[in-house]
Amino acid sequence: MHPADPARYAQKSFQARCGKSGLHLPKVSLGLWHNFGSVDDYANARAIALRAFDLGVTHFDLANNYGPVPGSAEETFGRILREDLGAYRDELIISTKAGYTMWPGPHGDFGSRKYLLASLDQSLKRMGLPYVDVFYSHRRDPHTPLEETMGALAQAVRSGKALYAAISNYDPADTARACALLRELGTPCVMHQPKYSLFERTPEAGLLDVVEKEGLGCAVFSPLAQGMLTDRYLQGIPADARAGKPHGYLRPEQLDAVRMRKVRRLAEVAAERGQPLASMAIAWVLRDRRVTSAIIGASKVAQLEQCVAAASSAPFASEELKRIDAILAG
Repeated sequence: MHPADPARYAQKSFQARCGKSGLHLPKVSLGLWHNFGSVDDYANARAIALRAFDLGVTHFDLANNYGPVPGSAEETFGRILREDLGAYRDELIISTKAGYTMWPGPHGDFGSRKYLLASLDQSLKRMGLPYVDVFYSHRRDPHTPLEETMGALAQAVRSGKALYAAISNYDPADTARACALLRELGTPCVMHQPKYSLFERTPEAGLLDVVEKEGLGCAVFSPLAQGMLTDRYLQGIPADARAGKPHGYLRPEQLDAVRMRKVRRLAEVAAERGQPLASMAIAWVLRDRRVTSAIIGASKVAQLEQCVAAASSAPFASEELKRIDAILAG
């Protein structure tokens, strides 16, 4: 069993209340979307997870389809729990999701009661857990009544297989409606998980207002835009980078000349602030008081440490924010 760092909670401000609930999340959470699959090195994944916990990162975010292969990230994390972190289970916030394709046929995708609850059972088996802390509907199903999807989340909570219900990738209107339905069912929605970064600002168009009005926590994913908002690609695509992997979601064509010119100018701003671009990008999403936590991915322990350091960044001056907006608009 891993001997955890006794100073992991020394920085009290690193933990933030999740909306109006009693749940607290670290300002930087570890997502297992990448680097924890069956194609990845287990020793490296283990080192990242254990270092994260020692730094006070208590929230580990998964989904049924994380890998590759789908499901293997949960299996990897289950092994880490068995061998290293199981003794600290009551300190951990473990979340998982269902909503994307996991098996053939009409009940292996989207938001039916059958899919969500079967998927949760499979996730618990892969991780070796009796319950998860947070269970998400990963995306809105346009063909299934929202009442059915929210009813499945409520059933997951009532059954004791999840402590909290949450949603991800829902637009503002569906977020408000989902929250109303879950309140009626006696299992309030605790959190929304949208994509948010310097390059993806859609949540600013109404979603963050709904999050605040509904009293939700907000854990944003891809705050580094799949790694674009780091120093990693300033001189091209390294051989071991995400954009160079056949199973990655960041493709080389996304690193075009216009985008990279903006990245380099943003890196200049970060350097003037005395921090790496990744730290500044995370600090930027955390600047909004409606954002509870930034969910980061890391392929190395050093990357993780750089990201966690962002939570103690200096506040942005108004001129810095104007300059960043000008770069993004250019």
